[in-house]
Amino acid sequence: MRKFFLPIIITLMLSGCIQEAAENQVCVTDKCFDVELAVTPEQRTNGLMGRNGLDKSAGMLFVFEEEGNHSFWMKNMKFAIDIIWINADNEIVYISSYTQPCELLRPCPSITPPVAAKYVLEVNAGEAYEFDVGDSVAFVFPDF
Repeated sequence: MRKFFLPIIITLMLSGCIQEAAENQVCVTDKCFDVELAVTPEQRTNGLMGRNGLDKSAGMLFVFEEEGNHSFWMKNMKFAIDIIWINADNEIVYISSYTQPCELLRPCPSITPPVAAKYVLEVNAGEAYEFDVGDSVAFVFPDF
């Protein structure tokens, strides 16, 4: 029986009729990012620290229980990123573009938005150049 169904399943997968599990995505205007979710305190603390980079259309979405002025810093980061704060109404409220890693010889500053946010999206530096405060954000979380 398995010999009969295996070729059919492979054919369906190759034809696109059966798709792999969808990624968690965040979309702004017509640009979407496949994101890892950081929802626990430990995940939010570690973030992207120690990584060498992100794929072009990848990112990390930090999800907080409540809106607040959530501060971020670039401790132990190896590459520049854009940091995008998003409120509970799914609107961009603040953007820190081309945020550079901390240098070893100076204190590592925190970036704190002047407005409250519920989510923070980190993507490669330059990916948010066409985004503006007030832009709507769509979330697709099949695994959440």
